[in-house]
Amino acid sequence: MYDGGVPRLAQRVLAYIHRERLLKAGDRVGVAVSAGADSVALLRLFLELRKELGVVLSVVHFNHKLRGRESDADEDFVCELAREQKLAMYVENGDVTTFAAEKKMSLEAAARELRYQYFCRLLQEHMLDRIATAHTLDDQAETVLLRVARGSGTRGLAGIYPRVWVGRSPAEGVQFASGAKETQLSASSSQFSVLRSEDRRPSIIRPLLGVRRRELEEYLAGLGQSWREDKSNRDLRHARNRVRHGILPRLERNLNPAVRDTLAETAEIARGEEDYWQKEVARVLPRAIRDQRCSEMTLSLEELALLPLALQRRVVREMAELVGLRLEFRQVEEVLDLGLSEKPPTNVQLPDEWIASRKRDEIRWARRLPLRAQDYDYLLGVPGRVEVAETGTAFEAVVVSDGEAEGYNARHLFDPALLSQDLHVRNWRAGDHFWLPHTKGPKKIKELLQERHVVGEERKLWPVVLSGDEVVWVRGFPAHARLRAPENWKRAIVIRESPLVAVQG
Repeated sequence: MYDGGVPRLAQRVLAYIHRERLLKAGDRVGVAVSAGADSVALLRLFLELRKELGVVLSVVHFNHKLRGRESDADEDFVCELAREQKLAMYVENGDVTTFAAEKKMSLEAAARELRYQYFCRLLQEHMLDRIATAHTLDDQAETVLLRVARGSGTRGLAGIYPRVWVGRSPAEGVQFASGAKETQLSASSSQFSVLRSEDRRPSIIRPLLGVRRRELEEYLAGLGQSWREDKSNRDLRHARNRVRHGILPRLERNLNPAVRDTLAETAEIARGEEDYWQKEVARVLPRAIRDQRCSEMTLSLEELALLPLALQRRVVREMAELVGLRLEFRQVEEVLDLGLSEKPPTNVQLPDEWIASRKRDEIRWARRLPLRAQDYDYLLGVPGRVEVAETGTAFEAVVVSDGEAEGYNARHLFDPALLSQDLHVRNWRAGDHFWLPHTKGPKKIKELLQERHVVGEERKLWPVVLSGDEVVWVRGFPAHARLRAPENWKRAIVIRESPLVAVQG
């Protein structure tokens, strides 16, 4: 049972950690312990491997408050376990029931959402470098089977990843990423993206994906270590419990005794496939996208036609995810039919008010923005930032010095002497004019938008920025040269717009 002073199960876990490069010496590792057998075993295994790994351990617990006194008893159990092992403890609770009602999601999904939000805060605030969760080979098999049943491509078949990077994008707040895209943590989780990161990037790790649940229970029994049973894990109203206690055991008896291992191997293969395809998508996507804005983008049919079908589908799916959409297989096929079918449909209705339509040699994606107000008007200080709910974007007036000129387009730099200290962001109004470069005089904004084929509710909400009574900035148009910073400028102002995305997960 022992190998070099380390029990054989711990040795397997150590080998898996090294193979997947999950940890490095000096990492501060928070072990997520729920009080169940899997997570208690994970903590005990880490305690045995602590010297070999050279890591600093602590315990993380999230009390979902779903089972009243039992939930509190779980918390007490975990806290006592941490005290016995002289480990630091991070604990938090959340109102899962209220959160689920507000987000219109299941209790299971809401609990997962809040739990991972807590994990992310600990990592983002540099309290910990890694958080280890006790996902097992059984969890992997259940996940793959559920995704097959619900409909999934190879991305879904990739199942649970051994490591999920946690980072922050400039505009989108918290993100998760790994070697290939992992599906969202829940229906309202933030997006995942492909990022190759250095080991110092904080991450959530799953060291037990090669271990069966029964092995962990046997391991704890051998140690004389107790754990707590969560009665909700037997509740067959939950799909995962039906798979765990009914479907997988029947498959083992009647089809394949090693079905769990087979499903886990399928996930391993799919993750390798996803790594390859994500590199291909990253290579071709910049050529395929012709234009991308907050509420519109276009896809080149010429570039799309050059790609194999598998890559066409992935490009369409990736474009959708750039604007926060998750398309079903049927919707991806409908978008492709717009450009490649002999008798294409007029347009395709997509989620969240997006519409895809063919326009000559392009597929145009446009969003029908809801009209939240007839008019809006926000004060924008210099420097300053303001969020505009009506457009779903934020506006900034940034002061830059001549030493920061690199990276800025001279056409976007305003002379501070020609702008007022307080600007206004509002939707354009009838009678508004704007002076474009290389023109003899101002032109009606209404005509400019007509020429750009901006129509409907989006046109009503189209933003402009005023200095005093003059429109000095219009989305999508360059400012007149007379407002630009001079060649020998020392200070300049940049006005920019960026999407608003809620920080989640």
